[in-house]
Amino acid sequence: MTAIKSPFGFASSAAEVAAGIDLTGRRVVVTGGSSGIGVASARALAGTGAEVTLAVRDTEAGERVAKDIATTTGNRHVHVAPLDLTDPASVAAFAAAWQGPLHVLVNNAGVMACPEQYTEQGWEMQFATNHLGHFALAGGLHQALAADGSARIVVVSSTGHQSSPVVFDDVNFAFRAYDPWLAYGQSKTANVLFAVEATRRWAADGITANALMPGAVYTNLQRHTGGRGSGKVPAELIKTVEQGAATSVLLATSPLLEGIGGRYFVDCNETETVERRTGTLHGVARYALDPDNAERLWTLSENLLAAGR
Repeated sequence: MTAIKSPFGFASSAAEVAAGIDLTGRRVVVTGGSSGIGVASARALAGTGAEVTLAVRDTEAGERVAKDIATTTGNRHVHVAPLDLTDPASVAAFAAAWQGPLHVLVNNAGVMACPEQYTEQGWEMQFATNHLGHFALAGGLHQALAADGSARIVVVSSTGHQSSPVVFDDVNFAFRAYDPWLAYGQSKTANVLFAVEATRRWAADGITANALMPGAVYTNLQRHTGGRGSGKVPAELIKTVEQGAATSVLLATSPLLEGIGGRYFVDCNETETVERRTGTLHGVARYALDPDNAERLWTLSENLLAAGR
């Protein structure tokens, strides 16, 4: 299997990646599209002529961003819809309200290293937000994605996945002492495994899914980790939000990804599979691409959602 390589890299911006791409008549959903790299991703996709829907918890913030995107891109087809990924009823309502085909779903929203919290259903908050909510959303939008015939799902993961596999016997930390970084890592591994299994199950419907590491970008995501002043990442490795959105936009738009799924990208290129933590922002753990793990996670996710109704 040949690794996908693009002409873009670390310093490329979302606008540069999207340049020359025409998605007029196509429809895109970006979760968490009112802040951080979600805004930059949505703006670049709107710049291609696509109809873009920002799926957000804070619809007032979403409306402000939508207005700004419409003004800066000249694209008046930028919409806002409420979505709370931790609330199955909200996810179901969003999916039920969607009419017609969907060409690109960008699973962008997320939380990082938050204090120990659980949803009403007893799901650990990072696993619920980063994985389960998006899993349910993609499932609810499956028919809309299949209607396109060549739809793409873009899954924002993280090098943090190297911190933990999915611990299938205890995803909700019922028996383990809660560790915010292990919980984050587990949820980000789940993101990659989702892309693997969604592609396997849905490729016959023309749906492919790929995961990515956006890079080190200072946004509201770091509100629990010390943010810009934490000093955990060397300054030369920090990206702007526009650079951080570039890989998402590549996976959403590039002809190089036509029919390609189940892979993991960093800096706009497919990265290597690794057997241990790299200590860098590159590399995808073998366990995150394992097809048996991916199928097991799919079944577990379906069971959790069924029990949580």
